[in-house]
Amino acid sequence: MVDIDGAIGFVVAHGDQVERARLSWLRTGIAPPADVLARAELGQTAEGGWPAMWAADVASVDATCFRLAELDDLGALDRPAARKALRWLADRQRPDGTWEEDETLATVAPPWARPGDPEARLYLTASAGFWLCVSSEQPLPGEPDPNPYADAVSWATEAFRARLGEDGSWPSYLVAGWLGAGLLHRANMFYEAAQIQVILAERIPDMTPADVAWLAAALRRAGMSIEDWLLVAARKRLTETQRTDGGWPSDDGDRFDVHTTLTAIRALR
Repeated sequence: MVDIDGAIGFVVAHGDQVERARLSWLRTGIAPPADVLARAELGQTAEGGWPAMWAADVASVDATCFRLAELDDLGALDRPAARKALRWLADRQRPDGTWEEDETLATVAPPWARPGDPEARLYLTASAGFWLCVSSEQPLPGEPDPNPYADAVSWATEAFRARLGEDGSWPSYLVAGWLGAGLLHRANMFYEAAQIQVILAERIPDMTPADVAWLAAALRRAGMSIEDWLLVAARKRLTETQRTDGGWPSDDGDRFDVHTTLTAIRALR
């Protein structure tokens, strides 16, 4: 069994103010103080996206999706900053339903976000489509359109589905698989989503704890049952990889261990 109390203790001991607020919202649903929310939203560009650490002051699709995930953990997707970011994402969608980073980032972007790379394009499409999809369930009061991103989500879902192989494989990074499966699940394309799940299940034993946590949190956010066989396998893997200090290691260095642990907590709620 996963030691949830140990995971909570790890975040309390090592997390910053925003990370502890994320923990509080995940556990209790209590809204964070205004100053914490403002801190979480820092750095947003006038257009609505957030730059990545490698992107100087140019807004990044990848970084904006990461920020939306953090804001989701604070119950803040209905705030103006998140809504502005979602509109920016929708406006960045290409005519074929996909997303790429700004061309000016081509020389500095990491492989998974490099403009012109088809693997990066499919990952960013799955990620942006995923966040537009799950955010559509929280319309602002008084909005004329209760689901303003429906077309963008539909185009993204079809763009992802069109690139699947007959066996459910996808020509991109592993993460694109579970984000794409979430998109397909929400679109009631259960057969295609299940094909991806079979492939992911085969990879679970060799996946890093950070990837397993992200997979499980995303698919739970997409509405999959906690009793789904892939999520059962993910919980088993998280049980096996939890450290004695209660946390899980990040793939991006020790300073992101709290983020990985919060992602696992979200997945295991």
